[in-house]
Amino acid sequence: MKRLVVIIVLMVSLNAVPLQAGDIPHGVAGFTLGQNVAQIKNRLQMETVLPLRYREYLREVEIAALPGFKSGLIVYGTCAQPGHVVRIKLKYADASRAFYDALLKRVEKRFGKPTAYEGDPFHIVIDWKWSFIDADGNRITMHLSHNNRDTEEKFGNAIKLTLVSAMKKERQCSRDKTPQAGYSQKASHRPLESLSAEDWNALVPD
Repeated sequence: MKRLVVIIVLMVSLNAVPLQAGDIPHGVAGFTLGQNVAQIKNRLQMETVLPLRYREYLREVEIAALPGFKSGLIVYGTCAQPGHVVRIKLKYADASRAFYDALLKRVEKRFGKPTAYEGDPFHIVIDWKWSFIDADGNRITMHLSHNNRDTEEKFGNAIKLTLVSAMKKERQCSRDKTPQAGYSQKASHRPLESLSAEDWNALVPD
């Protein structure tokens, strides 16, 4: 029994550590983490560029039409390494669960089993996560998700690759240049016990 407990603990601890062996994903569909958007601007809809809310040190841009994919967003930095891609998020054209299961098998065969499950327990949203550290010490995460929700915006299959270390550098660079940058402006609030009936009237829908 004691030996079984030790084995389980080891399995859990290994599962929490970013993978360092084997293949490590750096891109998908011809988009690569770390590359400059100037190199791929012909594959992007540059007129759609927008800053990320509360993270204005990042910009996102929609991809141009791409076979096999319904849509996609490329996120790049503007401070530490301006123009360098830090996240790739693509939605597949095939939104079916069958496609997701087939894709998941192929991803697992190449990159190994996921390191964490971040979907819900009812599998309305299935989200498997992989965490890696590449040869240069970069932290990379990969999410493969399937959403069963019956909404046009969320329904379907998606893959997301993030260069976590570069995202952190962009945030820190922005904070160093402008101390308030990268932080959401949180509205001040009063202690609960000090709220009057008039205060509550302004907070409750009418």
